[in-house]
Amino acid sequence: MSVIIAGERSGVGKTTVTLTLLASLRRSDRLVQSFKVGPDYIDPMFHQHVTGLPCRNLDPVLTSEAYVQQCFARHSQLSEYALVEGVMGLFDGIGHGAWDTCTERRRSMGHGQEKQKSTNFASTAHIARLLDLAVVLVIDCSRLSGSVAAIAHGYRSFDPRIKIAGVVLNRVGSDRHLSLLKDSLEPLQLPILGVLRRQDNITIPDRHLGLVPTAELPELNALINRLADLGDTCFDWQRLLPLLKSEPLPSTDAINRVSPYSPSPSFPVRIAVARDRAFNFYYQDNLDLLQQLGAELVFWSPLEDAAIPKDVQGMYFGGGFPEVFAQQLAENTSVRDGVKTAILQGMPAIAECGGLMYLCEQIIDFEGKSWSMTGVLPTSAVMGGRLTLGYRRAVALQDNLLVKANTTVYGHEFHRSHLTLPPTQPLFETSRYDCDENMGCEGWGLPANIHASYIHLHWGESEEIPQQFLKECLKVAPS
Repeated sequence: MSVIIAGERSGVGKTTVTLTLLASLRRSDRLVQSFKVGPDYIDPMFHQHVTGLPCRNLDPVLTSEAYVQQCFARHSQLSEYALVEGVMGLFDGIGHGAWDTCTERRRSMGHGQEKQKSTNFASTAHIARLLDLAVVLVIDCSRLSGSVAAIAHGYRSFDPRIKIAGVVLNRVGSDRHLSLLKDSLEPLQLPILGVLRRQDNITIPDRHLGLVPTAELPELNALINRLADLGDTCFDWQRLLPLLKSEPLPSTDAINRVSPYSPSPSFPVRIAVARDRAFNFYYQDNLDLLQQLGAELVFWSPLEDAAIPKDVQGMYFGGGFPEVFAQQLAENTSVRDGVKTAILQGMPAIAECGGLMYLCEQIIDFEGKSWSMTGVLPTSAVMGGRLTLGYRRAVALQDNLLVKANTTVYGHEFHRSHLTLPPTQPLFETSRYDCDENMGCEGWGLPANIHASYIHLHWGESEEIPQQFLKECLKVAPS
């Protein structure tokens, strides 16, 4: 069966409830695979820290409905239990008139899929319907009592295709408060699967792009232990465990896809993947694809290491928080110089968002201080208060490291920086995903061996992207 943890709106405590469930399951030595709806990177870090397994993103905008189904089936059947954390409120998606995300791309690849309009596309409800998951609805009860029944009834009746298995009452203030909530819900005969009291000692700090990542929280294990203690007592496990149980699925070609392309095993491609506190936004599926296609991933730290890894033929800089660690990055001059030299000598490099910022001449932080970066790109990244956020449809304006001209890709932007100078020959013309609003041109493809962009890409439905990257890396002698 498996369940999806949904909220009646953002901020009701979905992540806390999810981590509490995961922590309690793992304390009992139960193997559990987690998933996250949407493009988020940080929540999956917390999932993985608890479960020990990479969390998988389920995002039909960045991939497709079919890929979401394949991904869930492939990974959930490998664990005893499976749990999906939703996004925003249960029915909050892209809204009316959104197109199936990979329509144009799949059509260009010969799949022949037609455009389809969808309501609440990419919402938690959409994923619940797509995967036939039971919904556990988290309700923030901190400012209501009797009204909880109206909320629960509305969510249960709004879409009859959604199966509400029960509710979790979060931020309950007292025994009297709980009694009022239970009395109100009783006529609905909707199971109360959990009750979480207001907690003063369970807080995950956040900053300008959401939660502070796991690598920066030295007290995280103590927090997870407190969540496990809470989870042992606050849930109705007799009802929940059967819902969480994964159901083994028959092996199919759709689930166990094998890529048609693989570099020669006698000449593996070594890719230096920057992964530390400054660079840690990666979709696990992207890393898996590189390995399945024959790459050897060499993880390293532009913060801590004295040089780039030896004998590599390509580099991958994910997103993250280089602005938070700008001084330390700037002071590591040997690495900055090594990255610049390697790229200028022709080594292929992917740089997404935070990686793009690292390739700039400078990062100017929130306090206006300037910190030297690699200087590959003749522009600087300036931090500011304005948040750029949303899905993007991007059409390649030229052949580049990853895609051919006129190829359409779908990605996600999430940053509070801007560049002082735009690229003279941008990679993409972009627009909002859910309408034709033009968002301008962006992305750097000069020198020709780089792909530097604010847009995060998930390659699950675009294996041609990592294939193309590795083909270019094969042309480079290891150094």
